[in-house]
Amino acid sequence: MRRPGAVRRPGAEAGTGWGRCWAAAIGRLVRVDLHDAVAARRMVRSFSERPVAAGVLDQLLRDALRAPTAGNTAGTAWVVLRGPAETSRYWDAATTNAWRTSSRRWPGLSRAPVVAVAVASPAAYLARYSEQDKAAAASDLGLGRAEDAWPVPYWFADAAFGVMTLLLGATSEGLGACFLGNFRSERAVLDALGVPEGWRLFGAVLLGYPDGNDLRSASLDRPRPGVAERLHHGGWSDAGGSS
Repeated sequence: MRRPGAVRRPGAEAGTGWGRCWAAAIGRLVRVDLHDAVAARRMVRSFSERPVAAGVLDQLLRDALRAPTAGNTAGTAWVVLRGPAETSRYWDAATTNAWRTSSRRWPGLSRAPVVAVAVASPAAYLARYSEQDKAAAASDLGLGRAEDAWPVPYWFADAAFGVMTLLLGATSEGLGACFLGNFRSERAVLDALGVPEGWRLFGAVLLGYPDGNDLRSASLDRPRPGVAERLHHGGWSDAGGSS
């Protein structure tokens, strides 16, 4: 049965699970279905200077810390920058003056009032998988001894879980958000923010209110593979799954 105050997602059937996230709508808070938040989430690259309320930001970040983590390691962390004086430390390290001068997106990106930088500690995962309850299963793989023994670096997987939680949370609060990856200047960014040695930069999430002037990304014109090409029930097949 639909919960009181819930907004029915078009096409949703009675009895489906409703999320517990909230969104700002016309000056009031309304319950938002998780499916709606997933469908509504977009990368926003042009922000207004309107600040994000401290309480809202704190709750979003605390939610991100509750994202899944391998072995309950919790070897990820956030460096949260608020306002131009702090966010400029990220931009100065992560970008060049030439890029800032030439990029059409720079003015909109630079106005984001919050930059949340996601970092991860590989050493924390090596230590965790050296502990007694994990060592027996992981010893033959060497997961507690070396980073390159990990077929998939769980520290980056955990960071990605946290980023996705933050992106969806921002959508639920009526905020815009954008993820910026780690392509260059990793050491410069970490040094600028005082992050200790051994931590890795995963990326940064910009948070704020959209100003409505976002430039359309050319990536949106790139066709995605169909559902049947990506869902394979019972095993991989050319036919894929149901659409």
